Amino acid sequence: MVITQMSGEECRAFLASASLGRLGCSRDNQPYVVPIYFAYEPDFIYVLSTFGQKTEWMRANPKVCLEVEEIANESQWMSVIAIGRYQELPEPQYTAEREHARTLLGKRYLWWQNALGERQIRVGDHAITPLFFRIHVDSITGLRATEGSAESGKAPEK
Repeated sequence: MVITQMSGEECRAFLASASLGRLGCSRDNQPYVVPIYFAYEPDFIYVLSTFGQKTEWMRANPKVCLEVEEIANESQWMSVIAIGRYQELPEPQYTAEREHARTLLGKRYLWWQNALGERQIRVGDHAITPLFFRIHVDSITGLRATEGSAESGKAPEK
């Protein structure tokens, strides 16, 4: 197996084609990671959520990351990490951004199901308020593993 760094362009293309990742946030030196559906465009990751622990934590500490991976097998995979800052998109000051997020997310299959479906199970018939947020992307890095040996391929970059 040969592991190489992905270029910035490759990382951005991978994020644009993906829709499920793991959001990492922290509060009081405690990490928290949850799966989320998202839509990516250069500089931003858009998410539909509901209020809960991750929202509380991101409000307290807006530094977050998103990890996205694609695993074909143990020796063929890609993993990209985007690091950035949480920004909530409340009404009415972010109406245009919320509509943009809804349009981007709407291109994904069942984009709303994870956030609203899980919350519906816990609160029953009570009204659920959707919460849109975005991550301002500060940096993106990625690694790719391919089959082969270091002798037959390029050594991993440091």
